[in-house]
Amino acid sequence: AERLLAIAPVPMSKVLFQCSGSEANDVAIKLVWYYHNAIGKPEKRKIISRHMGYHGSTVASVSLSGKPDMHADFNLPLDGFLHTEWPHFYRHSKPGESEIEYSSRLAQRLESLIISEGPETIAAFFAEPVMGAAGGVVPPEGYFEKVQSVLRKYDILFVVDEVVCGYGRTGRMWGSETYNIRPDILTTAKALSAAALPISAVMVNDKIYQAMLDESDKLGSFAHGFTYAGHPVSAAVAVETLKIYEEIDVVKLAQENGEILSQALMPAKDHPLVGDVSQVGLLAGIELVCDKATGKLFGPEVGIGARVVAASQRHGLIHRGMGDRVAFAPPFIINEAEIQSIGKRFIQALDDVWAEIRSH
Repeated sequence: AERLLAIAPVPMSKVLFQCSGSEANDVAIKLVWYYHNAIGKPEKRKIISRHMGYHGSTVASVSLSGKPDMHADFNLPLDGFLHTEWPHFYRHSKPGESEIEYSSRLAQRLESLIISEGPETIAAFFAEPVMGAAGGVVPPEGYFEKVQSVLRKYDILFVVDEVVCGYGRTGRMWGSETYNIRPDILTTAKALSAAALPISAVMVNDKIYQAMLDESDKLGSFAHGFTYAGHPVSAAVAVETLKIYEEIDVVKLAQENGEILSQALMPAKDHPLVGDVSQVGLLAGIELVCDKATGKLFGPEVGIGARVVAASQRHGLIHRGMGDRVAFAPPFIINEAEIQSIGKRFIQALDDVWAEIRSH
């Protein structure tokens, strides 16, 4: 806990350990509700996140997620979970619209949603700095600055999901630092233990903690917990992991390797199958299109993402595919030759799929 608080992107007060990113976000939801009850605003219960965002697989955290395939036939999302537009500039900006203008428009849409629902009912806004499961979608210029202005205006908590972006992934220790985000609550997992053992954490600022403390004193206890949360073996592994990150200067490593990754993926921008390449640090997303000039997408029956992933694997490259996007998140310890190999093998895979499509 001390190590996490020492590297937090903004001053944080306490850390609550869980076992997974899903659990961490689930707990963050509970803490948001607990906080508002504690300060005498029980009507603040609704939570806003973004379409295509991913925050976990528990009933609450998947309701928070904005992925329709994870809601279908599960009777989800639960009531009170709202979704606003996701910041995908390449796909959803208007012709001639700048990134700043697009960010302003999305912030206005968020504000309109808040007003239509009633600001007095909105408890929190959840967001990932970079949308990992959406395919490595990097926010446009000014996006989080404008969103945070709206949240402050209506006294809405900001919960930042750093499960993917934490520990150097975006070229800074936290995605929050990369995009100048000031979270009230921060969730983290995955690289906290280098994925060696299950552990996650929820960090809260002093405003949240003091309200929790006062309410718990009034009720007699803080009635929450999981059997294996903060397991000592997982905690020991996390401590050692954080020590190693400091020893190898993982942030500098991610910055340097991120620049190499950017260069390695640059040739893909000119490929006829590629509409957009977005990248920050060691996280990149590529949008696949059937018409480069217009950005028109392939039909779902083509399965373009899966086809590119399969072709990459035939060339010895493993990466993720999500619909029309593919994403790369290589390990921090990757070397320059291996990064260059990613770029070359990916182009070979794109060429194979392009040849298949043209032959039919």
